[in-house]
Amino acid sequence: MVAFAFTRWPGVMPWNFSAAYALAFCAGLYFPTVLAWMLPLATLLVTDLLLNAFYYRFPWAGFPAGILPNYIGYAAFIGLGILFRSKRAFWKLMCGSLLGAVVFYVISNTAAWLTLPQYSKTFFGWVQALTTGLPGYPPTWMFFWKTLLSSGLFSGLFIGSMKAVESMEEAKETEEEKEEEPASDEAEEPAAS
Repeated sequence: MVAFAFTRWPGVMPWNFSAAYALAFCAGLYFPTVLAWMLPLATLLVTDLLLNAFYYRFPWAGFPAGILPNYIGYAAFIGLGILFRSKRAFWKLMCGSLLGAVVFYVISNTAAWLTLPQYSKTFFGWVQALTTGLPGYPPTWMFFWKTLLSSGLFSGLFIGSMKAVESMEEAKETEEEKEEEPASDEAEEPAAS
């Protein structure tokens, strides 16, 4: 969590590239349920508060409301992780992470469409919020691309690491079982004669 918190500081990672999505999803996959909800969300909240205090300096009155859609998105990642616990194939877990990126993107950009007066409150205004965004800013599809990329990359690393550990543990258990079998057979033979 400390290493993750460090990666949130501006300039440490490329712009709009974050391990937060994968952390939330994998917390849902691998942490006990209570910790899955508490640990990532608390870490995100503390780092957001610190970033606001020392870097961004948004007015405190508007700060919590402005990040609420992101936390709804992070909660969706955690919920998807919990939902995908029983699906153990690597590709299924990666699909869950990428689905989370889509959900996060739709939630955050829909919130921007609903709250920013620059967007018309029509279907086409919502499509603009999901694709080109506001004039003078990078298109929102670039945010989506980086969300998908960082979620896929970090989830792949976290899930791959867990799969490697699981595989090593299974191999070790299989080895131990094989070593115990001949010893028990040899012990039985002298007793029978």
